[in-house]
Amino acid sequence: MLFDVDGTLLLSGGAGKRALNRAFEEVFGTTDAFAGIPVAGRTDTLIVDDALYNAGVAADPPMRRHFFARYYEYLKEEIVHPGPKKGLLPGVKLLLEQLASDPVLISALLTGNFAAAARIKLEYFGVWRYFACGAYGDDAPVREELLPIALNRAREAGIPIVSTADVVVVGDTPSDVQCATAAGARSIAVATGSFNEEALWQAGADVVLSDLCDSRQFLAAILEPYT
Repeated sequence: MLFDVDGTLLLSGGAGKRALNRAFEEVFGTTDAFAGIPVAGRTDTLIVDDALYNAGVAADPPMRRHFFARYYEYLKEEIVHPGPKKGLLPGVKLLLEQLASDPVLISALLTGNFAAAARIKLEYFGVWRYFACGAYGDDAPVREELLPIALNRAREAGIPIVSTADVVVVGDTPSDVQCATAAGARSIAVATGSFNEEALWQAGADVVLSDLCDSRQFLAAILEPYT
């Protein structure tokens, strides 16, 4: 399984956006730079590119690296503060525990977050340890390019993957679904983010769940093609 992070596993209570805005104002001098910029299903690279474009800023690679370094520092500060709906999403911890108990069902990540940001969020909520490897927004700007990277890393980690048809992408946006479809993988979409069940079905998801509370339903969806 390749899990998305925000909207699928957890909600950071706005910590990510607050940290991005603080870092952008410090490094580039623009306040509230991420207001109105869509984030659901997109990589951090594209989100930051939009903010730079709107601010009329040209940032070279060293400046971008400095910006992200400051973002990570601010994210560590912001993630501890209260926020709306902040927390692991319903059923996530129990599901990850059940998956970890089965040596055949390996959990990994496929997220638009940069790797350091994903780790900060998942470690804060106590679930980083459940993921064997992953592909992140700093690996490629386009989500469809992340799945092959995730598979290569899984194989490098000794996880046997015969076919992408054996891979399931779990996410909360049409972008997650499209990423799976483009690679020939299956998709389970959960309506715990910005998109309702109808929108996720229309995107072509193989399975749509209201949330991850029913682990038996989730496991049945994973194993259905093999029964």
